[in-house]
Amino acid sequence: MNRVVLASNNPGKLKEFSASLAAAGIEMVPQGALGVPEAEEPFGTFVENALAKARHASRLTGLPALADDSGLCVRALKGEPGVHSARYATQADGTRSDAANNARLVSEMAGQADRRGCYVAVLVYIRSADDPRPIVVEGSWEGEVLPEPRGANGFGYDPYFYLPDLGVTAAELPLERKNRLSHRASALRALLQALRDEYQNRDAS
Repeated sequence: MNRVVLASNNPGKLKEFSASLAAAGIEMVPQGALGVPEAEEPFGTFVENALAKARHASRLTGLPALADDSGLCVRALKGEPGVHSARYATQADGTRSDAANNARLVSEMAGQADRRGCYVAVLVYIRSADDPRPIVVEGSWEGEVLPEPRGANGFGYDPYFYLPDLGVTAAELPLERKNRLSHRASALRALLQALRDEYQNRDAS
């Protein structure tokens, strides 16, 4: 198994990534287990933030790294909350919560006719801290923003993220099904294919 540091301490992400990448011979290790502090995320795009997190974790551990940056982009809000999704309603003391983020989203969407939005996940895999050719993949999940929450599963904006084709919110889906349909699942499939292609090309050379 090849050890790869995950530039996150989120246990949900670790579980999801570990299960998917084990098939590719990759053992995920959360950065916190290796003493790596969280990186700054100062950029305005998902890919820049994910790359910054991956390089930070790889530089401090000497291992290949995987990072993701994800969020909800709403058309009527010109792409917001976007890269600020996790801290959309951060309080003056730095406190963050899903409830506060959702309350602000509902407030900002009041009176908006266009309620379309999408979840976006960008994954960046680097072989070393200064890798000049990082693998960058993206997954998206189209939906609409509801004015009222539905469902008790999931987290973040899931209770307000409605999927018209399914007639449910992300929070009304069983976790197993959500993990097959989500933006992050789509990005993971693309990453696995990119890694397979790389290994095949390496073996053929």
